[in-house]
Amino acid sequence: MRARAENSREKSLRALYDGHAPVLLAYALRLTNGDRARAEDIVQETLLRAWRNPELLDDDVRPVRPWLFTVAQRLAIDAHRARSARPTEVGDAGLATAPSLDAVEQTLDRILVADALQALTHDHRAVIVETYYRGRTVAEAATALGIPPGTVKSRCYYALRALKLALAERGVTT
Repeated sequence: MRARAENSREKSLRALYDGHAPVLLAYALRLTNGDRARAEDIVQETLLRAWRNPELLDDDVRPVRPWLFTVAQRLAIDAHRARSARPTEVGDAGLATAPSLDAVEQTLDRILVADALQALTHDHRAVIVETYYRGRTVAEAATALGIPPGTVKSRCYYALRALKLALAERGVTT
């Protein structure tokens, strides 16, 4: 008796596949913009859900094809949403442009020093910028800033002490 019921179910599923799969595949192809692999996956999943719900497959109670089309459409929407939620994959080319650890540390050091320089007075910061960043001599820095060379030397001394203190406040130790 059981073998007969299974044989009958298999025949009805085969008839369902033969009667609806080609039309369902054409519909799924439209839903997936012509991607045959995704369309076939949708048809397969739709028919699997039909196989799991045999009570819904009685054409005498209600037409089966609209139910199959609804399931296929929902599967396509779910797959589209799942692909949209994931970030796009990138190859190894992106890794080649990523900075090395040393470059990252140098950048962080620069940010830290720039922040500490902002804590200095304008006059001290100007002397540090002229002598250390622009590489000018005391005489050249004095000319550029319009102050005597002795003032450049003393400001440089006090600016370096203030910079050391500002860096220490930010957790930098020697």
